[in-house]
Amino acid sequence: MRPVSDPPLYYRLHVFICTNRRPDDNRRGSCAGRGSELLREHLKDATKAMGIKDVRVNAAGCLDRCELGPVMVIYPEGVWYAFHSTDDIDEILQTHIVQGGRVARLMLGRDEQPVVTV
Repeated sequence: MRPVSDPPLYYRLHVFICTNRRPDDNRRGSCAGRGSELLREHLKDATKAMGIKDVRVNAAGCLDRCELGPVMVIYPEGVWYAFHSTDDIDEILQTHIVQGGRVARLMLGRDEQPVVTV
């Protein structure tokens, strides 16, 4: 039996932004409570305005990194970002989504801490 190869990617990149909302008094906080819904809309609108059709921006439920939120993960690379403003979103859009680079100051490491670069 011959191995089956993977089909081509439907989207070049798939961006999942946590829009989970917890009660305001929850000790972990929530991405939606920190503005992720509006920031997600900003990214969706910006990709559409730029005519980027091979990237999908989706709302996600809890991505379990609540204390660092709002957070997103971009696949297929699996790169995680914490972001807090439309400027952060614009930088991720231009540097990662358009140019294929990384925004090191916003990246999250595996150990749940923001990646720090000098």
